Amino acid sequence: MSNSSSLNEFLLLVFADTRELQLLHFSFFLGIYLAALLGNGLIITAVACDHHLHTPMYFFLLNLSLLDLGSISITVPKSMANSLWNARSISYLGCAAQVFLFTSLVGAECSLLTVMAYDRFVAICKPLHYRTLMDSRSCVKMAAAAWAAGFLNALLHTGNTFSLPLCQGNTVDQFFCEIPQILKLSCSDLYLRKFGLTVVTVCLIFGCFVFIVLSYVQIFSAVLRMPSEQGRHKAFSVCLPHLAVVALYISTGSFAYLKASSISFPALDLVLAGLYAVVPPAMNPLIYSMRNKELQESLKRLIQLELAQQQ
Repeated sequence: MSNSSSLNEFLLLVFADTRELQLLHFSFFLGIYLAALLGNGLIITAVACDHHLHTPMYFFLLNLSLLDLGSISITVPKSMANSLWNARSISYLGCAAQVFLFTSLVGAECSLLTVMAYDRFVAICKPLHYRTLMDSRSCVKMAAAAWAAGFLNALLHTGNTFSLPLCQGNTVDQFFCEIPQILKLSCSDLYLRKFGLTVVTVCLIFGCFVFIVLSYVQIFSAVLRMPSEQGRHKAFSVCLPHLAVVALYISTGSFAYLKASSISFPALDLVLAGLYAVVPPAMNPLIYSMRNKELQESLKRLIQLELAQQQ
């Protein structure tokens, strides 16, 4: 039994005992990380450099790419380094910083996905008021509010988590410092504080989810009433990628944080963590660009311009 005041480090999950499998894990995570860096980097560059993409939708997409880059950079490189150097430790302060930064970015992303749903709602259901409701100042305020919501959420969760006395050792059954896994190390008589954290998480996730669902109910109702098939196709091509990201992100993240401890076991926890912490940052650029002709054309122009400059 150890108290949190005497802990200097935590021990993260080891994916494999043999050197070959450790290198395989390193290579697998490296491929995912590079894909996330490339995809999100291209979106950020395209939106920042192409004035045709200086619209609210792409401004929020740029913020989403920044959040994805940050969240995957907080978790994956440390796990890669541990596999490469045959280690598993992370310092106490390093773990606290990882929890705070990751929780902050995850909370901000949940809020930003809600803002993006509102942007699509205004664009499709109130097109005549779009320029007024979604002017540049309003967009900056909404993006700043999403980042601030993530920061406050992380401040509350990190402060409460690391103020708990840890009496169950220092082994975290996850490849990064995840709040549910750290709470397993706390003393068993602190259910009230754990319940408080659960309530805050439910309020954030459920509030975002309800707003997004209500927005898309009205969006799809408006889209189905459109007389033009081309207009319906364009609306669906914009909305469906966002809806796919929301479904994957919120469903896996909420299940990972809110599931009962009785159905928690290492394999399930590892899969869920990968689905909400690793897969979305790597897949979001592909999902958003796959059916977005404007973004595809912008990337083509940037690549052609770069090749012309090199020649």
